[in-house]
Amino acid sequence: MVGRTDAVGGRGPVLDVGCGPGTVTAYLAERGVDVSGVDLSPRMIEHARRLYPACRFEVASSTELELADSSFAGLLGWRSLFNLPRDVLPQVLSLFARALKPGGQLIIATHVGDGDVARTEAYGGVAVSWTTYRWQPDQLAELIKNAGLRPTAELRLPADGQSGPVVVLTAQRDH
Repeated sequence: MVGRTDAVGGRGPVLDVGCGPGTVTAYLAERGVDVSGVDLSPRMIEHARRLYPACRFEVASSTELELADSSFAGLLGWRSLFNLPRDVLPQVLSLFARALKPGGQLIIATHVGDGDVARTEAYGGVAVSWTTYRWQPDQLAELIKNAGLRPTAELRLPADGQSGPVVVLTAQRDH
């Protein structure tokens, strides 16, 4: 499906899951990473392709990705997995763990907090209907461990005005 060879230190491809308009995908590509992006929204993929025509983008859902075992050196969920229900995120993390090569890296960033927030307005006042699932860092780290990955770092970022604080967790597949 998605991905090529030779990225992350020559170890293989990276997939940006929930890439939105492709900004992070393009940033990584400009630095020589063999990266591709997927997003659920066809409009976001249209924007990404228009903004970064040299990059590879596909419409895909994080819950329906067909990723071969041990096929990626890196997976990125940068502020893109927060809308996955609490019973679905563990399944997606398990898929990610299987798709990573030994030594492969996962980076996720999501909203910190307790409970869920129903959203009725998105960026620019666009009407939406979705839920933001907030996590405490230790809860998320436990999900990552249960998926078969080893958490390697945690960074907490303060609120940015549009959302609350964010936690960035990295993890590695050891075997």
